[in-house]
Amino acid sequence: MERLAILGGKKLREKPFVTHAVIGEEERERVSKVLDSGMLSGFIAQAGDHFLGGEQVKELESLVREYFNAKHAVSVNSATAALHVAAAACGIGPGDEVIVTPYTMCASATAAIMMNAIPVFVDIDEKNFCIDPSKIKEAVTPRTKAIIVVHLFGLAADMDEITEIAKEHKLRVIEDCAQAPGATFKDRLVGTIGDIGVFSLNQHKTITSGEGGFVITGDDDMALKMQLVRNHGEVITEKMELEDIAGVVGFNYRMTELEAAVAVGQFRRLDSLTEHRIGLAEYLTEGLSNIDGLTLPEMPDHKKHVYFVYPIRLDEKVIGVSRDKFVKALVAEGIPCGAGYVRPIYLEPLYQKRIAYGKEGCPFTCPIYKGSVNYDKGICPVTEMMHEKELMVTGVCKYPHTRDDIDDVVKAFKKVIENRAALADLKE
Repeated sequence: MERLAILGGKKLREKPFVTHAVIGEEERERVSKVLDSGMLSGFIAQAGDHFLGGEQVKELESLVREYFNAKHAVSVNSATAALHVAAAACGIGPGDEVIVTPYTMCASATAAIMMNAIPVFVDIDEKNFCIDPSKIKEAVTPRTKAIIVVHLFGLAADMDEITEIAKEHKLRVIEDCAQAPGATFKDRLVGTIGDIGVFSLNQHKTITSGEGGFVITGDDDMALKMQLVRNHGEVITEKMELEDIAGVVGFNYRMTELEAAVAVGQFRRLDSLTEHRIGLAEYLTEGLSNIDGLTLPEMPDHKKHVYFVYPIRLDEKVIGVSRDKFVKALVAEGIPCGAGYVRPIYLEPLYQKRIAYGKEGCPFTCPIYKGSVNYDKGICPVTEMMHEKELMVTGVCKYPHTRDDIDDVVKAFKKVIENRAALADLKE
């Protein structure tokens, strides 16, 4: 039996896995065209054609509309900005509560705080790691304005139940699809099911422009409001003769022509990059399927998983080794793997100390807010169990990796399993 690298043995894999995006010729040609034109941004903060950006931005938005069969697409300079403009478009404001998941990147919760509203954290489903609809029902109050759903790791949340709750209580639904472009729920693309869909073009996403993002919606008023918040809307409303100006205080969330040029080239490759991920993930599932103690990703027939990362649950009682030791052993063998995902958002200082704006604790102490909210450890036990004990994730299932790379992952898992008795004796 070959000794584990963490115990002084030979490392299984020396060749590093690719961590960055792969840029093609189309992206290079488009960037060169923008540089030659000298127009690095087409936006001007005034009413008129340039209010909506330049040639590359408009082409990207056109591609997005066509792909998602969406009436409107609005590009922005990050998915965080996309969440902010979406929250504004939904009319979220002081005194409101927004139901969010605690197990995702922090911006889906701070989107509520950006509008001076209060995030209410609801636990996740242990099978798909997305927000649990049964827990949403318990969290709705007269102050609830919206639900922000995150399709985590590339798998859709249970949207039928969520949209039913939203309809019953007249709530808006924002879908955070940053990790799930191309994923489906009952043959519907995520982002097209709720009121607004939010997507990311961050460096680490399936398609990227370094930074950037976009939103889609079928609502004319929401689209306009998002365009206003993107581009200094407060100086534009009068010329557009708009009466409803609440929530359109503008920011500079505009995408440059350089970013849009890269994004256009990347977007054209979305389906091929996604299918590559799915193929590698299914091959990895096949390789790991005979290891007792590992729960592999859920793959229900009515959903299409696009595997932004590949999540695995580890049962310490069956494996005989803690999740953290197992992950450390895999990393020592040259396999990128993380123990848990992000710390539950409500455990961050902003929520524990309840301070966001100024030293008085706004929006938590805002006199307009008439509710109370709990951010104590223990409020989301499934999330905490996953993060502290069971969940591990790897991002190896992506282009340009091959089945040979996945074979190394499987070999590393089996090597750790074979040496688990020795690994169990290793001090934490």
